[in-house]
Amino acid sequence: MSNLSGIFKNKKVFIPFVVANDPDFETTVTNILTLADSGADIIELGIPFSDPVADGPVIQAADLRAFKSGVTTERVFEIIETVRKHTNIPMVILTYLNIPFKYGFDNFLSRCASLNISGLVIPDLPLESRDDIVPTATKYDIDIIPLITPTSGHRIKKIAEVASGFIYVVSSLGITGQRDNFYDGLENLVSEIRKYTDTPTAIGFGIHTPEQAAEMAKIADGIIIGSAFVDIIGSQGSTSLSKIKKLANNVAAVIN
Repeated sequence: MSNLSGIFKNKKVFIPFVVANDPDFETTVTNILTLADSGADIIELGIPFSDPVADGPVIQAADLRAFKSGVTTERVFEIIETVRKHTNIPMVILTYLNIPFKYGFDNFLSRCASLNISGLVIPDLPLESRDDIVPTATKYDIDIIPLITPTSGHRIKKIAEVASGFIYVVSSLGITGQRDNFYDGLENLVSEIRKYTDTPTAIGFGIHTPEQAAEMAKIADGIIIGSAFVDIIGSQGSTSLSKIKKLANNVAAVIN
């Protein structure tokens, strides 16, 4: 059992997501620390990318704000370095494959390890290409967290059997973004995954209210909320911090 998997033991895990450098360095650090103090168990930090194929308009807009304020991969690591002066909360990075590829897998993962990053979520990494990065990740004790979607079908067994950390279960068809309707076979999907692995499951994509989080926590071992927090950051200005804290506290309270 990896360090990430152990967090799921005997509780439902809350994983909020924010985009690095959105809208700037200092705000990102403050938002992460606020989430860490407001019930988050794991923080997922997104590295902005020019072609985020899995992300909807809210996160795409956040990526653009981050680019406008001068984000680089190095700056993302500097944000985490600053966060680590104040908290050792478990963190995972969401990145598209080209970013660690260009940085160099060994350089990227060794830097992650030095900052106590526990895992990477890579939406555009197919199962067949995992061996390009997993051996290096294993060397640094970092989990490559797979995604399983409602359309994974016969691939569920293969994906689940090689999973570590946790499995990111995609709640619905399509891209990220707040929604009111989810795939109606989610409970069966998670049950199917559990036939092949003891690796915990966390449901993400679209969850944006405490009520939805509570329902999803009945199905899976954890829940991931991204666009709801990113939307607050992008639209609420000076009131965003209090609203981030309120949503995080409410979600953490209801899922357990």
